[in-house]
Amino acid sequence: MADDRLLHQRIVGGDEGALAEMYDRFAALVFGLAVRVTRDRVIAEDITQDVFVTFWEKPLAFDPGRGTLRAWLGTVAHRRAVDHVRSEERRKVSVLGPRVFERAPVMEDDVLEADEADRVRLAVARLPDGLREAIELAYYRGRTYRQVAEDLGLPEGTAKSRIRLGLRKLADALTEGDA
Repeated sequence: MADDRLLHQRIVGGDEGALAEMYDRFAALVFGLAVRVTRDRVIAEDITQDVFVTFWEKPLAFDPGRGTLRAWLGTVAHRRAVDHVRSEERRKVSVLGPRVFERAPVMEDDVLEADEADRVRLAVARLPDGLREAIELAYYRGRTYRQVAEDLGLPEGTAKSRIRLGLRKLADALTEGDA
């Protein structure tokens, strides 16, 4: 994370070498996500280039205090790819009329989603009791932090702090699993 902050500061300062470092570190991730969503290598290359150009032009859109550069770039790439797919679907519907048959789900996507869900469940189970309870109430039961505070008999600030700390520990645990 500290490395992300330094890299981000260098890019904000206009250091083109930092952009090259960032590209070397994250281009495969961005391209891989774009290919997985669009199923088109040429489109994925365009999306990858667009993500890095956008970051270079607007580096302050990324807030290192809110997460990792890897997660942010992955999110931007995924959103761009999904936007492209949706745009193509709208174009096809307007040109060809509504589709009769939907594309069959891809088993690989289901396996990846199930694996990710298992990793998250395991990471939640490993949290200390107070953090785990707050996270489970907030994210599995859809409770607000005020409702979490009421359910656990805590001040609202404490409930909010537990949720944030729990999320931070989950992010760290899941990031460690990627390394």
